[in-house]
Amino acid sequence: MTLTALDVDRFEAARPRLAAIAYRMLGSAGEAEDAVQEAFLRWQGADVERIEVPEAWLTKVLTNLCLNQLTSARARRETYVGEWLPEPLLGGDPMLGPADTAEQRESVSYAVLTLMERLTPNERAVYVLREAFDYPHKEIAEILDISAASSQQTYHRAKRHVAEGRARTEIDEAAARRIVEEFLAAATGGSVGPLLELLTDDAVAQGDGGGKVPAKATPYAGAKAVAKFLWGLFRPAVGKRKILGGSPEVFAWTANGAPAAIAVLDGRVVGVMCLEVGADGIIAFRSQVNPDKLARATALWAALDHGEPLVEQAF
Repeated sequence: MTLTALDVDRFEAARPRLAAIAYRMLGSAGEAEDAVQEAFLRWQGADVERIEVPEAWLTKVLTNLCLNQLTSARARRETYVGEWLPEPLLGGDPMLGPADTAEQRESVSYAVLTLMERLTPNERAVYVLREAFDYPHKEIAEILDISAASSQQTYHRAKRHVAEGRARTEIDEAAARRIVEEFLAAATGGSVGPLLELLTDDAVAQGDGGGKVPAKATPYAGAKAVAKFLWGLFRPAVGKRKILGGSPEVFAWTANGAPAAIAVLDGRVVGVMCLEVGADGIIAFRSQVNPDKLARATALWAALDHGEPLVEQAF
């Protein structure tokens, strides 16, 4: 079918929302963009004049594309080298989507995206559509071809699974910067003591190198183990510089709405270190260093007014 200019405009108006849904569903900006493009091809091939509610039609098509992608992605992740973590989005990225409510902000947080990996594809779809985009259960039921009662049950089950894994804490940008400043000061200090003061007793540290950059395959657990790892991580070493191609600068920023330390080398983002913070301190340190998952961050970083680095020569 040949689309009119109006038909193309309708899709482009929906593109940001579709991309935000797909990213929350898949945890990958690249895969989200592919899903949105495939939805456009489906729109292009449809009899658009017969579609009464384009937004609903596009959401249904996209959601089903994402469900298919999640099924195949799970099989691929079983053979993934090391631990799989989502692709982080830096503050200012439009793919983060709506952030007007606490629920919307939480649904795209790095912590929740990581926890959503434990959900079934259908649970994840219901959770995203209801929590982040406030779809009524009747519409979710139509999108997923289930009953409204089943949608409600699935949503409550998904929300319970996610809630079991974290404690909600709201942090503004100024507080996020202070947290990163304190964290980097402690991590680059002379002993692990200051780090232990910042970490909760049950803190964890995870890393994703995708087999391309060294990262431990299993998480560090407990404040002492995490503090020792982080203190060692920020000690300069020839081997680290050889892997990265130099010694990066580290900036304070946000990723997925939470405090993050961004490692940058010659304009290229080489690491996004996300901090999950609770009432009692830093709960989790999640580091994304797989270069395949940092290309979008690098492109956005070049356009940001990110100020001066807090650490000029890390690692």
